[in-house]
Amino acid sequence: TIDMLENALLACPSTLWNGRLWSDHSDHPLPPEYTAFWSITHHTLFWLDLYLTGSLEGFAPPTPFTLDELEPARVLPEQPYTKDELHAYLVNLRKKCQTTIAGLSDEKAHQQVSFPWIEGKPMSFLELLLYTMRHVQEHAAQLNLFLGQNAIDGASDWVSRTKADEGGK
Repeated sequence: TIDMLENALLACPSTLWNGRLWSDHSDHPLPPEYTAFWSITHHTLFWLDLYLTGSLEGFAPPTPFTLDELEPARVLPEQPYTKDELHAYLVNLRKKCQTTIAGLSDEKAHQQVSFPWIEGKPMSFLELLLYTMRHVQEHAAQLNLFLGQNAIDGASDWVSRTKADEGGK
C-alpha cells in the first residue's frame, strides 16, 4: 500500500503536481488546493504517521510538516510541499510501519485507542492499523487513477509485496 503510494508520488510529473484530482461541488466546498496531487499525498502521509503513533499525545510530524492538518480549517502551507520532501517522509514512514508491525504484541494490538473525531468510540490499535491501510490504499488509488487519466505510465504497476528495506530488496 505504501509502495503503491510511492509509485504514484515518484511518477507524478511537475506539470501535474498542483493538478486537482476532483472538483468539489458540495455545499461547503474546499479550496481547490486541497484536492491537488501534492496535498492528497501529504494528507495521506500525515494520517499514516499519526495513526502509526497511535495517539495525539507526543505526536509531531517531522520538519517541514506541521500539525495544521488537524485544524478544522486545515491550513495549507504557503508553498506546496516538494516531491523530495514528501518522498523522504514516505521513506521514513515505511520504516516506522515496518517497525510497528514487527514489534506488535498481542497487548499492543488489543490496546484501545481513541481520537476526538471518532466520537468516543475507541478501537483497538490493530483495527486502527487496518483502517490506516485502507486509507492509504484509497488515496494511492485516487492518485494512480489521476495519473492514468493524464497518460502517465508506470504509476499503477501492481506491488504484490512490500519493500523489505530502503533498497527495495
